[in-house]
Amino acid sequence: MPLGTILIAGDDGDAREFLGQLLRSQGYRVVAATDGAETLALLQSQAVDLALLDVLMPRAGGFSVCREVKARAETRLTPVVLVTGMGRADDRMRGIEAGADDFLSKPLRKEELLARVKSLIRMKRYTDELESAETVLCTLASSIEAKDPYTEGHCDRLSRYSVALATHLGLPEEQRVALRRGGIVHDIGKVAVPDQILLKAGPLDPMERRLMEAHTVTGEHICAPLKSFRQVLPIIRWHHERRDGSGYPDRLKGDAIPLTARILQTADLYDALTTDRPYRKAFSHEQALATMREEVRRGWWDGALVDALEAMLNNSPALLAAPPKSIRTGERELVQSA
Repeated sequence: MPLGTILIAGDDGDAREFLGQLLRSQGYRVVAATDGAETLALLQSQAVDLALLDVLMPRAGGFSVCREVKARAETRLTPVVLVTGMGRADDRMRGIEAGADDFLSKPLRKEELLARVKSLIRMKRYTDELESAETVLCTLASSIEAKDPYTEGHCDRLSRYSVALATHLGLPEEQRVALRRGGIVHDIGKVAVPDQILLKAGPLDPMERRLMEAHTVTGEHICAPLKSFRQVLPIIRWHHERRDGSGYPDRLKGDAIPLTARILQTADLYDALTTDRPYRKAFSHEQALATMREEVRRGWWDGALVDALEAMLNNSPALLAAPPKSIRTGERELVQSA
């Protein structure tokens, strides 16, 4: 089995042949492209673990190809090494701006080339393992949602509303990514809740309620080993807290509840009110907001976020439409947007 697949791109046939023979002798599988357009087509059609791109290529040079690779969700995690014979500082700056992972200068030194290839391939393996773990979590979360027909599509809507609200508030990208992930996995701890409790139509007794409320802590423990989820953990644990301290699991009050958890709980409440439940029909947009404002007066929710949610939905009514199906099944896109 090859150690990995490496794409060599450049219009110098002799250089491609030399690099190809060298890398094959080390156990790598090699594919080759002669120009930028062919490079992009190959990256789209097959899995590649590393791309070696000559800066000077016809039909899109190395800089523009690198920029395109890093802009595409399906290829942005592929390491890109730019090979240049110019060696000027401004070329390195252009490469950094394009998203290149490393640089090599001509003439290539065998030892340096192999060392950098080995290092980047190893990092790609770690990234693939991380992506697989995140995908498993997202799939598990989707399976929990699928148990209850009344919650179909809830996670997708929650991700859309939460990210849109965070964008409306001007939050940075890392928090928007955390909310996108949190919308999918916020209830993953319900995997430990028995179905007879999870799907019970009537009120829960005290013991059942304790088991249900424990899902926030369980979900945090499930996701804690993934360092990439460190900003998602507060969302998972505290999205059922209330500003007056009557929520769970830690009875946090006011701004002690992290902003991202408050954003998700605001979106969660709106979605719960505007979808059918076994005990009632869905509220209208206006009824849902009126109910939320009444609960703000009780001291439960963040009134400023309810105001922001209303303004956002009034300005972007398309958010209320059903999401594309790709959102439901696109865990890979979810992971790669990080």
